[in-house]
Amino acid sequence: MKLKTLAWIPFALLAIAIGLYPLTYYLTDMSHAGILQSKTDALKSSVTWHIMFYLHITFGGIALLTGWSQFSRKLRNRYLKAHRLVGKIYVVSVLVSSSAGFYIALFATGGWVCVFGFGLLALLWLFTDVKAYTSIRLMQIAEHEKWMIRNYALTFAAVTLRIWLPLATGLMHIDFIPSYQFISWFCWVPNLLVAQLIIKQKNNALQPINVS
Repeated sequence: MKLKTLAWIPFALLAIAIGLYPLTYYLTDMSHAGILQSKTDALKSSVTWHIMFYLHITFGGIALLTGWSQFSRKLRNRYLKAHRLVGKIYVVSVLVSSSAGFYIALFATGGWVCVFGFGLLALLWLFTDVKAYTSIRLMQIAEHEKWMIRNYALTFAAVTLRIWLPLATGLMHIDFIPSYQFISWFCWVPNLLVAQLIIKQKNNALQPINVS
């Protein structure tokens, strides 16, 4: 088995696990003590916030579940119609989840650091989603792939957040608020940097070799 394939296995498993998480927990357990205990009474009673929250986690979960499969060249070539259908589902899911995510980011626990961290994540997630969609509509395949790589790197912030937070609070014994403030940026900025490295590597692989 190729090293690249081996690397994709944990990547896909984490995406599936965290993608299913809101569907198996948040939508079945209505108490949500872990989420609401840090919120104000006014926010707890806000119907708008709850609607946005459920839109964010539900469609964000769908994006995680569907997005990783879009990067498989074999699946793309073999099931092109399915690839396009799943792609449309993914784009709409990110559109809804990022928009709702921006709203709930305005009320993020941890103050302005988290508001700006999660708010910028939501805006970039929406921006790269629109760019990925418009580029494929213009049949700019290479640009579409680049924007999808960036976009899914931001989608994967849901996974990296849930990796870093227990490490910071549980293993390193850092208080929740400073951990959350740091991770509101660290859950997605390194992802985006890795995405750029992948794009650069792909660009270098496509460049002709100068033998003169």
